[in-house]
Amino acid sequence: MELRHLGRTGLRVSRIGLGTLTWGRDTGEHEAAGQLKAFWEAGGTLVDTADVYGDGGAEYLLGSLMEDLVPRRDLVVATKSGGVPDPDRRYDGSRGHLLAALDASLERLGTDYVDLWQVHAFDPYTPVEETLQALDIAVSSGRARYAGVSNFCGWQLAKAGTWQLAAPGVRTRLASTQMEYSLLQRGIEREVLPAALDLGIGVLPSSPLGRGVLTGKYRHATPSDSRGASDHLAAFVAPYLDEPAGRVVDAVATAADGLATTPLKVALAWVRDRPGVAAPIVGARNEQQLRAALSVEALTLPDEICRALDDVSAPVHRYPDQDWSTL
Repeated sequence: MELRHLGRTGLRVSRIGLGTLTWGRDTGEHEAAGQLKAFWEAGGTLVDTADVYGDGGAEYLLGSLMEDLVPRRDLVVATKSGGVPDPDRRYDGSRGHLLAALDASLERLGTDYVDLWQVHAFDPYTPVEETLQALDIAVSSGRARYAGVSNFCGWQLAKAGTWQLAAPGVRTRLASTQMEYSLLQRGIEREVLPAALDLGIGVLPSSPLGRGVLTGKYRHATPSDSRGASDHLAAFVAPYLDEPAGRVVDAVATAADGLATTPLKVALAWVRDRPGVAAPIVGARNEQQLRAALSVEALTLPDEICRALDDVSAPVHRYPDQDWSTL
């Protein structure tokens, strides 16, 4: 699999990443082992997890598989910290919490360091400089090789990235930002993507298949074995089952028919090759689904197909994104 630099750093990652959101909960040890081995055999390196996935179970499972199945040195392990089980404060970006959470992640993963440590979301109750100091400490202590953020909106990413560059002394440059991005969710193109491009921060799209909707499996009904039919993920899928989304899904299916390929490959290739994108993170329900996603490596969309998909999925961006003087 082709490797790409993560932002303006020397770290290279496979241009498709493996997500572990359901590991330790819906995905058991046997299925996770099959996915990780298939990913590794295909040349994949970037494996993304978080301390809250499966209440720590995803990290623990990944750690056990790295020990017994896939060499640690062959993987770029990325995890996230900051999520807390508090309905009044979902994220804690304080230095104390983040560093303690990182130590707990390393213990579950069974490793001395992670390749990429990400702040899971912006915490409005903690000064951003304190959050970023935790990243400096983690990198300078060797517990993390690179650092990034996740779920930061445009001004938050710009503030964090600029502070890291402008603050005196040696600072840990942000390598990445992880955000939802697909043909059904192009909101990051408004401010996040321009900020990332300007600051040299690589984008790691999550849910690149529109929470599974872009595969076309929901076009006529909700499959009983799908996430859309599960008690705890149905609400996650539901926002992308409306009429506008349906038009995009139909366009993807038409493009797939014309290219003699699948809607999954078309949707994934589109986001993989967007400017600023380093690696979409694919979370598969089983090994078969993952192998289907990995086969996108051989596909590059023709320019006319990309333009058609751009048009049908274009988000409405008006003031101040357009030239205000012409409005």
